[in-house]
Amino acid sequence: MELYERLEEEAARRNDLSELSPERPDPLSVARALDDDRAILLCALFGYGNAKRIVEFLERIDFSLLEADEGRIRTELAPFRYRFQSSEDIVQIFLTLGRVEQSLEEIFMEGYTKNRAVIEGVFSLIRHFERSNVYESRGYRFLIGRIPENGKPVSPYKRWMMFLRWMVRKDALDLGRWSGIDTADLIIPLDTHTFRVGRRLGLLRRKTYDWKAAVELTEALKDFSPDDPVKYDFALYRLGQERGIS
Repeated sequence: MELYERLEEEAARRNDLSELSPERPDPLSVARALDDDRAILLCALFGYGNAKRIVEFLERIDFSLLEADEGRIRTELAPFRYRFQSSEDIVQIFLTLGRVEQSLEEIFMEGYTKNRAVIEGVFSLIRHFERSNVYESRGYRFLIGRIPENGKPVSPYKRWMMFLRWMVRKDALDLGRWSGIDTADLIIPLDTHTFRVGRRLGLLRRKTYDWKAAVELTEALKDFSPDDPVKYDFALYRLGQERGIS
């Protein structure tokens, strides 16, 4: 089977809510039940590690705390920890997002519209968070990400790119809550699964797992879908997760 046909078939087959189930956990299953962009972002930012553990953690969180005062946030989140994040880290990210007065989409667009670069939109959000809250720790910084001093990304910013996929694309899985962002500008949320599958399929030559690899894989996928290269992301992820590439 030609690679294009295989990718199209996999993308179509995976574009189904059956892909989000207790047997096939994914943070998107939690995000889909939410109607607050800040809460959806939290689902993405905590979306690292074992998928089942991610979902278990997210399902315990009361996202309405984004509207609560600091005292209640501290009391109710005191028992929570997640991998690199301490209880204080989790409290602080809720405080940060609770202080955001504009919509996340508006803040993102301030950066994105300059050069139609999604990473600039992400940097706009990170800068806004830094102005809203001066708290700093390893776990908290891991969550929100860091802006390189020279402005050139090194990390794939996988969780941010996944959030954008959810918010910009609209299909059976992705939410399509944001408008004004071209799906052609999205960058694939590169994780270890998509990185490995991309290399095995000959779509990715770069051996380093970084931003340049994410861009290279996205550009390769544009050969098949110039207007929406990231539509293949979930299929590539599942193929890697299930070891479905021979």
